[in-house]
Amino acid sequence: MDFEIPADVQDLLDQLDEFIEREIKPLEQQDDNIRFFDHRREFARTDFDNGGTPSQDWEDLLREMRRRADAAGWLRLALPTEYGGRGVSNLTMAIIREHFASKGLGLHNDLQNESSVVGNFPTVLMMRDFGTPEQIAEWMPGFLDGSRRLAFGLTEPNHGSDATYMETTAVRDGDEWVLNGMKRWNSGLHHATHDIIFARTSGANGDPKGITAFLVPTDAPGFKVEFFWWTFNMPTDHAEVSLTDVRVGADTVFGPLERGLELAQHFVHENRIRQAASSLGAAQYCINEAVAYANSRVTWGKKLSTNQGIQFPLVELHTEAAMLRQLIRYTATMLDNKHHMEVTHLVAMCNYRANRLACDAADRAMQTCGGVGYSRHMPFEHIYRHHRRYRITEGSEEIQMRKVAQNLFGFGRK
Repeated sequence: MDFEIPADVQDLLDQLDEFIEREIKPLEQQDDNIRFFDHRREFARTDFDNGGTPSQDWEDLLREMRRRADAAGWLRLALPTEYGGRGVSNLTMAIIREHFASKGLGLHNDLQNESSVVGNFPTVLMMRDFGTPEQIAEWMPGFLDGSRRLAFGLTEPNHGSDATYMETTAVRDGDEWVLNGMKRWNSGLHHATHDIIFARTSGANGDPKGITAFLVPTDAPGFKVEFFWWTFNMPTDHAEVSLTDVRVGADTVFGPLERGLELAQHFVHENRIRQAASSLGAAQYCINEAVAYANSRVTWGKKLSTNQGIQFPLVELHTEAAMLRQLIRYTATMLDNKHHMEVTHLVAMCNYRANRLACDAADRAMQTCGGVGYSRHMPFEHIYRHHRRYRITEGSEEIQMRKVAQNLFGFGRK
């Protein structure tokens, strides 16, 4: 097995680096845009007087970055060719995501809001695979030009990891559906035009069948954003939403009736392997920066790096990163060549270990750099706060470990 980065992928990385230096870095530096990435980042990005949501200046900068990336042919790289992309493999995307994150904070790749010069478009693929021909014709252009933006309403106040105990309901009333319920951590609602609302249309608690997805306009009567949850890493786009007698037409049903959870699960493996690669890249960045600091810092007349108490923890992290890198790339290759459910346990291994590694590496980098490492003038606190959420969201690490255990011990459905 060849463990080197394929030549064509390395060529992509080189081209992307050149594009970032030519187009994105100058944009990052002009008009004091660096405030979104230096010690002022959390406060520059957050509109604290408007629910803690992203500031308009920050959103405008991200929009311009995406415009430049799209014009250069990079933003849609992972999309199928029919939507302006090149349909690159999961392995290629994993290598790109790790490479970007290993470069540190910057406009080229900011996973606080899943923004990157090489975009991730799960809603496009969801619409392609689950939308009706009429929905595809109506929605797809808007996804690509930004005029249609979907939020994701699955989690509820009383139910998180197990969505089958859903209390939000949708009842048919003639040609319409009437929705009632609550949603929590309803991400993306600060600028969404529509919300994917998952609601029980039949069945009992614990039954995965009987839940249907709806494309609900965010300005529909009875749809209300109660507030945005302020989080460890700000700004926030995570809303608490109430639905009171919200009426939608039959044309808003998204995907098969009664089988809405299939939408929620459909692209989870692609997203999780890319997330794992990003966490690995962030971890390697923290390790590299801590090593550089230890080599330059002189204490008691000698380099800080001469102390084994400094060396050994970073050696442990560097070794784990090296091992995890091979598992991520192997798993991404398997995703490209097998049915995704055959490798779900491998994706889970990559995801929970990489997310934990990013937190461990950021914490160790803070400790290595001392007081300045703890300050906001170095990036480690931001990296820690961001990647800490991934140990909970999109399947907590306990859920990931449960998937591995099901495969290891032979539990669960074949």
